[in-house]
Amino acid sequence: MLFNSIDFAVFLPIVFVLYWFVTQKKLTLQNVLIVIASYVFYGMWNWKFLSLIFFSTVVDYTVGIKLSQTENNKKRKALLWTSILVNLGVLMFFKYFNFFAESFSDAFTLFGSTIEPARLNIILPVGISFYTFQTMSYTIDVYRKKLEPTKDFIAFAAFVSFFPQLVAGPIERAAHLLPQFYQKRTFDYVKAVDGMRQIMWGLFKKVVVADNCAEYANYIFNNTADFNGSTLVLGALFFTFQIYGDFSGYSDIAIGTSRLFGFDLMQNFAFPYFSRDIAEFWRRWHISLSTWFRDYLYIPLGGSRGTLGMKVRNTFIIFLVSGFWHGANWTFIAWGFLNALYFLPLLLTNNNRNHIEIVAQGKLLPSLKEGIQMLVTFSLVVFAWIFFRAENMQHAFSYIAGIFSPSLFTMPTLLPKTVFLALLILGIIEWCERDGKYALETIGLRWKRPYRWALYYALMVLFFWLGGKQQAFIYFQF
Repeated sequence: MLFNSIDFAVFLPIVFVLYWFVTQKKLTLQNVLIVIASYVFYGMWNWKFLSLIFFSTVVDYTVGIKLSQTENNKKRKALLWTSILVNLGVLMFFKYFNFFAESFSDAFTLFGSTIEPARLNIILPVGISFYTFQTMSYTIDVYRKKLEPTKDFIAFAAFVSFFPQLVAGPIERAAHLLPQFYQKRTFDYVKAVDGMRQIMWGLFKKVVVADNCAEYANYIFNNTADFNGSTLVLGALFFTFQIYGDFSGYSDIAIGTSRLFGFDLMQNFAFPYFSRDIAEFWRRWHISLSTWFRDYLYIPLGGSRGTLGMKVRNTFIIFLVSGFWHGANWTFIAWGFLNALYFLPLLLTNNNRNHIEIVAQGKLLPSLKEGIQMLVTFSLVVFAWIFFRAENMQHAFSYIAGIFSPSLFTMPTLLPKTVFLALLILGIIEWCERDGKYALETIGLRWKRPYRWALYYALMVLFFWLGGKQQAFIYFQF
């Protein structure tokens, strides 16, 4: 079920009414309703894969219980690895089986032999990478004794399948989200209004920005040879804003929807395109995934401790794994490798934590130095996104070759005014509100009611006036 669909527009009010007016008096009933609603939400896409969610839930719930019943280190490690191998095994099979089979075949071809790879007609379950990592955070934290294992199966099932963030995050930590299912929840009007504002801004980024950009980005990337260099640059820019509007828009809708039901999810994006270096970008982009890899992979490997060689090794591991997490294609690994290269000079010079605060804090405009830093960082990010979007490595290199050709200095053949207007609105509002958790967090709150509602109606008008053709969320494929 898509957030930007009629189905969801009907589904959400029904669940909201049942949640607050029918099951409010009993916490268990509220959690049961969340589980049912979440399974319906996911089952609208493909009900057959509900069994995978249930299987993952049962495995990790059982492992958590077993971990609480033993202090034997060998048994505890065996239980932890049972959870990890089961979860990653399911993920690897559905997401990476064909990739490894084809790569194995290609390796034999290099040595003069030819084998026919075994391919399976596998449908990738939506959101499998997200809920797999979410349940793994539970067993790892229980193993580390940072979290008490739950004995409430309904609460745990609700945590795993929570519909607002089930298929595209944020990837919540069990230590943050799971305890919220134990607590009695009462309706908070202020929190609900804040949630609706964040939903509205998320829909703007998805419907007006991402869907418009997608139409032109897809057209340009799918017909690379037909366009000059300057138009290919525009295609890369359109994809850059498409993936941001699409993914951060989903996160905003998920966080806002959760707030309607009394839950707080972590911030997943913090205005990443205003970053002054690539390290700051990665602190602001897909925060739930980057911090997951930091805490469960990078730090256990040694993090930034140890020798220079270990620091470099750990940096490349974390970025390559992040790329591979996104999909079974060498283009994602190349994207991760390129970001590691971007990050390396900052690491080697100990400048990777220079920019912790927001850019131009307390000022209307950035300094010249900050402006140049943002431009350089943004350009590096745009270039890397070419690999992320390309169908394969050959397509990526041909796209880049098309950019760096004499035609780069000619006029673009596509100049969609609607897209430029949408990006202008996005840029102005997000820049002005860059110190908040989302762009509409404070804007208009102190206005008189008629002016505040005029803002809301203006945004809704933009949905219909500038809204692009409906597109599926990009991160559904991950």
